[in-house]
Amino acid sequence: MAEGEPIRSTCAYCGVGCGVLLTPGAEGLSVAGDPDHPANHGRLCSKGAALAETVGHADRLLHPQVDGIETGWDRALGHVAERFRQTLRDHGPDSVAFYVSGQMLTEDYYVANKLMKGFIGSANIDTNSRLCMASTVAGHRRAFGTDTVPGTYEDLEEADLVVLVGSNLAWCHPVLYQRLAAAKVARRGLRVVNIDPRRTPTCDLADLHLPVAPGADVALFNGLLANIDARGATDAAYLAHVEGLDAALGTARADDPARTGLDASLLERFYDLWCRTEKVVTVFSQGVNQSTSGTDKVNAILNCHLATGRIGRPGMGPFSVTGQPNAMGGREVGGLANMLACHLELEDPVARAAVRDFWDAPRIPERPGLKAVDLFRGVESGAIRALWIINTNPAVSMPEADRVRDAIAACPFTVVSDITARTDTARLAHVLLPAAAWGEKDGTVTNSDRTISRQRAALPAPGTARPDWAILAGVGQRMGWVRAFDYEGPAEIFREHATLSGVAARLGRDFDISALSDISDAGYAALSPVRWPVTATRTGGRFFGDGRFFTPSGKGRMVPVSARAPASVASADYPFRFNTGRIRDQWHTMTRSGVSPRLSRHLAEPFLEIHPDDAARLGLAPAGLADVTSPHGACVLRVLVTDRVRRGEVFAPIHWTAETAPSGRVDALVAAEVDPVSGQPESKASVVSVAPFQAAWHAFAVSALRATPRCEYWARARSEKGWRLELAGRARPMDWEATARALFDLPDATVQSVADPARGLTRLAFSENGRLVAALFVGLEPVALSREHLAGLLGDAAETPLSGRPGADMPDPGPVLCSCLNVGMNTILSAIESGDALSVEQIGTALGAGTNCGSCKPEIAALLSQAAAKEAAE
Repeated sequence: MAEGEPIRSTCAYCGVGCGVLLTPGAEGLSVAGDPDHPANHGRLCSKGAALAETVGHADRLLHPQVDGIETGWDRALGHVAERFRQTLRDHGPDSVAFYVSGQMLTEDYYVANKLMKGFIGSANIDTNSRLCMASTVAGHRRAFGTDTVPGTYEDLEEADLVVLVGSNLAWCHPVLYQRLAAAKVARRGLRVVNIDPRRTPTCDLADLHLPVAPGADVALFNGLLANIDARGATDAAYLAHVEGLDAALGTARADDPARTGLDASLLERFYDLWCRTEKVVTVFSQGVNQSTSGTDKVNAILNCHLATGRIGRPGMGPFSVTGQPNAMGGREVGGLANMLACHLELEDPVARAAVRDFWDAPRIPERPGLKAVDLFRGVESGAIRALWIINTNPAVSMPEADRVRDAIAACPFTVVSDITARTDTARLAHVLLPAAAWGEKDGTVTNSDRTISRQRAALPAPGTARPDWAILAGVGQRMGWVRAFDYEGPAEIFREHATLSGVAARLGRDFDISALSDISDAGYAALSPVRWPVTATRTGGRFFGDGRFFTPSGKGRMVPVSARAPASVASADYPFRFNTGRIRDQWHTMTRSGVSPRLSRHLAEPFLEIHPDDAARLGLAPAGLADVTSPHGACVLRVLVTDRVRRGEVFAPIHWTAETAPSGRVDALVAAEVDPVSGQPESKASVVSVAPFQAAWHAFAVSALRATPRCEYWARARSEKGWRLELAGRARPMDWEATARALFDLPDATVQSVADPARGLTRLAFSENGRLVAALFVGLEPVALSREHLAGLLGDAAETPLSGRPGADMPDPGPVLCSCLNVGMNTILSAIESGDALSVEQIGTALGAGTNCGSCKPEIAALLSQAAAKEAAE
């Protein structure tokens, strides 16, 4: 690579696996989409476009810590190795567990799996991917014999019908959404069906929305399978390569389509469209996976494609879109507790012997380890006494999160590898190990369509941070397995992984990249994106179009499945069905995305979507606060009244933590009910009660320095010049100035203030050396003012901060809607009301909004619809 040329790498976020061009410079890192990468062809979403804002060193963990004391690597790794050895000696191999992450690179994952399963001798290594796509893995294995994704991204563009099931593609996989949207413009015959209980932004692209009842996907696709048979749409020639048709049809016919909650005419339209369209792709994601019947939902979808032979050919097939950048790589190396490396079966003695011999390992466990929920139950019970958590935050993200947090806190020995000590989980660790972050480490990732891409370092790691593979290998060596973990770099690990894939292929497995087993260091450094398999005779392509599968019989398997209701049952005490998910501009628990001020502007605090009728009945005001309670925990969330959700159902995003909004940790509400096959938790169908939060006061604050309030509700987000906070409490302080000085740690700052005690209003602005450093605005109701304007005044010689609004010569852009180009909602509304921009395209031309990643286009369309409805009413 020539000096000054961009470094080709891969995005840090979702499973789309977008290519990025990284250019380090004097003013920092610049990030652009890679036009030559097959996943995104240069497109980036709002999160990918803001990656350069997340690579600073603020809050980074720079050196190892043991019991809160900074130390060197040799002591830290030696201490970890000794504590693990002692635990193994005293309690056996199953007393140790690793909980890892789809954020890890394949090489990191490979070393972790090898250390645990091959040398420690336990299968107690599981991953946050268990929360993401474990049901897909289980469904694939039941139907295909292996965890194989049959198709490619190009199938979405070549299909005549794309069915989205439990997938808010517009927000969770925006670049795939934009590829689909572009295909729909280019090919007018392409139809899109969106199946989701909520009316999400993805519905903007859909020709048909099916608001299916929570958990009823099996009933829906069983109804489709029965219709396929009744209409004569099965493929008899292809079914010669498939077994289980009669049993699957029997259970399908017995299911009641009324369980879907859908009008019969909607069902008929969907079934007719699917049956008469040969080139159909069914895309599914967390709405399918995160269920106690998730595996059955996957197989209900696969059954329809197997019965019609619409699989493994251009423009047709089932397609799982994964949530994390390397969930697929983790699946390939065996990073789940019930898998061996390279898609080999842990229960198969021949596979175990092959892997043991290849690794020259002392032992391979004969049975699966503990899956995520059971793993932390094992920590809670004391069965697991030494725990290593790598690049994930289970104290927030696991169901029944409070219980998991308390279990980790009580574990005799916990190690956490991460990039920061400021996570709920890191604060519970006995040992903290500083890991290299995205942009600093080197390796590979695999995206949702089996494309292996390089992640390359563009920046030096700060302090003494190390890549995960090196940390893991260092512990393995100190535990006595020097030769097995004597790696010089990620290229050597990749070659070993590729060589093992050849062993697996000879045992009849699908994952085979053996043609890369002798790749040189230079070849690895220059490796371009490539879709597996990569063998001497084949590169990439699709699977199963030829009717050849990886089952013992060589045939595909249709699995009889029956609809089941969610495990949690609504009651008078907990009457609402509770759905969770992601928002457009944040990622997981915001360890990375929350660093970007731009990404915090769109939705800056945790919220609860609730139907207008339910809100009115409960006395919930728009923008007020709600107490949300389940049998397992409690939250306080901002109320968002909307008909996007149905009566009796509510939705909340998953991203907030004790670091950013302690009362917004929504997984504390989620029941730890799991799919009996996959072990994946049911994150979208718990039950809750909702009631008004009885606030004595509400407030908004800005601060140049990080402030940590002490009140029942607060949410903190970064701004360009500091921080912004939303606050509320049940008891009113006696002295607001004293309270504010303590909050901002400004005992001596100059203060401006106005107060109206009768109306419960107080406004305070603090300055040092004539510059605004903090301000607090208090009222009896949620405070209405220009938040972006106030956040922008920090550090300025602001003369009128207490007005809370810009002057007449400074129009208020309002809340940011387009994060990429920083276009506010009021700016867009002004363009609509003036008549200058009356379509999404015209708004893009006039303001730029929606012209970069396009994720905000559905919201722009909603504003246009609202304006048109208002004009019609007038």
